[in-house]
Amino acid sequence: MSSRASGNAHSHAEAHDAIGNASFRIAAVSIGVTACLLAIKLTLGLISGSIAVLSDAVDSATDLTAGFAALVSVRISRWPADEGHPYGHGKIEAVSASVAATIVGLGGGFITFQAIRRLIQGSPDIDVGVGLIAMVVAAIANIVVGFFMQREARRSNSMALTAEATHLRTNVVQAAAIIVGLILVWVTNEAIFDPLTALLLAAYMAWMAVALVRAALGEIMDAALPGDDIEVLLGVLEEHEREIRGYHGIRTRRTGATRQVDMHVLFDRDRTVEDVHRIADQIADEIRRRLPGTFAVIHTEPDVPTEGGPGETAGGETGR
Repeated sequence: MSSRASGNAHSHAEAHDAIGNASFRIAAVSIGVTACLLAIKLTLGLISGSIAVLSDAVDSATDLTAGFAALVSVRISRWPADEGHPYGHGKIEAVSASVAATIVGLGGGFITFQAIRRLIQGSPDIDVGVGLIAMVVAAIANIVVGFFMQREARRSNSMALTAEATHLRTNVVQAAAIIVGLILVWVTNEAIFDPLTALLLAAYMAWMAVALVRAALGEIMDAALPGDDIEVLLGVLEEHEREIRGYHGIRTRRTGATRQVDMHVLFDRDRTVEDVHRIADQIADEIRRRLPGTFAVIHTEPDVPTEGGPGETAGGETGR
């Protein structure tokens, strides 16, 4: 390896480690904030007698567990590839997202049970002021942490952080809904709005749990990269159309924060091996530049005429 290549690899590794450390820190901060909010909601929820506020405390308990799972998975996903895991450890983030979805779903089920019980048996008097204090504090905290979490999720392409950021956004919506419900209780003097708000909260949690499961299954099942990413890949190849004769067999998937791309590129048979590898390296470098965190494998092939013409593809593979 040349000194330039070695330097690039070293700087890439340092950048990868820096992103990993930042992701770990924001996940740790999220856990700390969630633990504090859990204590506040549980205490003030019991004082106020609001099932909606107590339901949000249950949600914070699920957040705490899911946040811890995200913290662990972010750390593990950054472990380098080894002999036993040649593609790295990124899929642990899909497991983390699945854990988060399960916990959110269970929390929603518990809230539904408690809300229906109150609708049937009746609701006690509610101290609206105390409940509002808890939810306003929760909304502000989740907005701040969610902003930084989403920014780090975009920077690191971390599925675990994306799932956690999504969950924090749902917490803001939940807090807003509970605030509206408490205000309705105060204005109308009808306590029924409290369990009704809790039911809406449970339905929203169920919807988010399904979304997290779908995202996790997509990665576990090695779903292809989204269309926008594929367009970027094809755009890079089109820019080198004068140097290559075609391409086929483009396969993509995501492993945690890493995009993985595998493709076959056809070259004129008269080109030298050095020339072919130089162009292939340029294509791989350009893909990594436009799609950070991409591991690209390019198989070079001579352009041998076939019955279907240059660059013939098979089995629905992307090619030209």
